Amino acid sequence: MTRAALVCWPFCCEVTHMTSPFKGQTGLKRIFNAAGYSLDGLRAAFKGEAAFRQLVLLNVLLIPIAFWLPVSRAERAIMIAVCLLGLIVELFNSAVEAAIDRISLERHPLSKNAKDMGSAAQLVALTMVALVWGVILL
Repeated sequence: MTRAALVCWPFCCEVTHMTSPFKGQTGLKRIFNAAGYSLDGLRAAFKGEAAFRQLVLLNVLLIPIAFWLPVSRAERAIMIAVCLLGLIVELFNSAVEAAIDRISLERHPLSKNAKDMGSAAQLVALTMVALVWGVILL
């Protein structure tokens, strides 16, 4: 996490950054670490989020169907992309929920708004999946 400290003098402002002690890896080491963190995130989502598992199942069904259907390459690519977008949005939604719960389990209107907006984003993504598939196939 990067924190910015604002130091204001009478006629100028300067922003100084303090970097996280977890940063600093470079090159292949950084890439391997990042890949490991990404896999950890996918595992955590699959293990702890029923909605993510349901979307994975939906993708396991829809993506092969996209290859089987008589559609153009561009249409197939779009059909697959919107399916994967649903997974991406669910990962962000789950991340928002986890961060809010980490801060506090107390009920708060701003926490509710954040969680509801994440859920709304997923609704929009799933609506997009249905619309794209419907427009291409109908």
